[in-house]
Amino acid sequence: MNPALTQIGAQMSNLTGVRAIMKDIIETLQAGVGQEFMNLSAGNPLILPEVEQLWRHCTAELLASSEYGEVVCRYGSSQGYAPLIEALANDFNKRYGLNLKSSNILITPGSQSLYFYAANAFGGFTNNGELKEIVLPLSPDYTGYGGVCLVPQALKAYKPTLDIDAAAHRFKYRPDFSQLSITESTGCVIFSRPCNPTGNVLSDDEVRKIAALATPYNVPVLIDSAYAPPFPALNFTEMTPVFGENILHCMSLSKVGLPGERIGVAIGDESMIQVLECFQTNLCIHPSRYGQAIAAIAINSGALAHIAAEVIRPFYQQKFAVLENTLDAAMPKDLPWFLHRGEGAIFAWLWLQDLPITDWELYQKLKQVGVIVVPGSTFFPGLREEWHHKHQCLRISLTGTDEEIVKGMKRLAQVTEQVYQQAIVTA
Repeated sequence: MNPALTQIGAQMSNLTGVRAIMKDIIETLQAGVGQEFMNLSAGNPLILPEVEQLWRHCTAELLASSEYGEVVCRYGSSQGYAPLIEALANDFNKRYGLNLKSSNILITPGSQSLYFYAANAFGGFTNNGELKEIVLPLSPDYTGYGGVCLVPQALKAYKPTLDIDAAAHRFKYRPDFSQLSITESTGCVIFSRPCNPTGNVLSDDEVRKIAALATPYNVPVLIDSAYAPPFPALNFTEMTPVFGENILHCMSLSKVGLPGERIGVAIGDESMIQVLECFQTNLCIHPSRYGQAIAAIAINSGALAHIAAEVIRPFYQQKFAVLENTLDAAMPKDLPWFLHRGEGAIFAWLWLQDLPITDWELYQKLKQVGVIVVPGSTFFPGLREEWHHKHQCLRISLTGTDEEIVKGMKRLAQVTEQVYQQAIVTA
């Protein structure tokens, strides 16, 4: 059967960003059975023993409680599981000196669904036919933002400025406030902090400046905090979550070991939360309550914040150090390669300035030597102007073993050197 699709059906049936690349990666791994591959593409967090044990312990506590049947065998509120909402409010109020009420919090089935709600509640066409844009203030950013909007032309990203330390082979993206435009035609603003894919962390001042630009137009600013403190606390540099009247602080519990349970959290002004809750009611009634129940236990005990800071963060920070040190030793000093400052998340971002081939072609060459990374051009959703830089980058996952990271980076260095040398010979 081949049913006719609507415009939205056709749009949502297409894979975007990394999901489109993953099909090729899976086929490569299946076809290369027996071949050694360093698969440094995944965004799936590793299963750390201490983290898994935490969730086993919380599950056992839930199973032994009288609340189990109420959690699993009954529908719940569209806003989310009340004990989890209470746990989050208490934790954030104490930790950050806030005054959150339950009405300031919404639980969603993963943060991706939260961005879908917001992108289509605040972005797209109004009843008057006006297009409200979804602004990404700093590109590159999370590839998933490219698939959440039912009106693709509403998505608009802005090129960053680049702080380059040529001697150290490092660089950092910063918002270009001379170009960034937030107006009455803006529906909402979205950015990740720490950033997937680059590991970039916008400063508190940069965040406040973006929020201030949006304030006069009552534009919601969604801060994607999937890697932020207090959990999973995958920030390798000091950072503080920023809150405000027009800010929606958006969290995920995926990187603290619950990606399978799909738990997203929105914290913000009651009026924005209410809109998103209504959207959720129409879409899926409410998210799974089992994951919410064990998360409430972990937050109330203090164990989740402790494990995030003492286990998860040091683990991935050490992985980044292995990658960084290997590249420093293996990459030729005379080539224009630049590693983004490792400020957080579970990825490294490599820029190869004036790369003689495209990122996709380099990805194919790396596969031939058993190294799988992700072409960087998939992380520029909404960027309408052509920019050579977007075809010169790679995202490298920190989820491999130390040995895989070392081998993979040494082979990447060899292939990269060959690519630049061949370009000189044929020039």
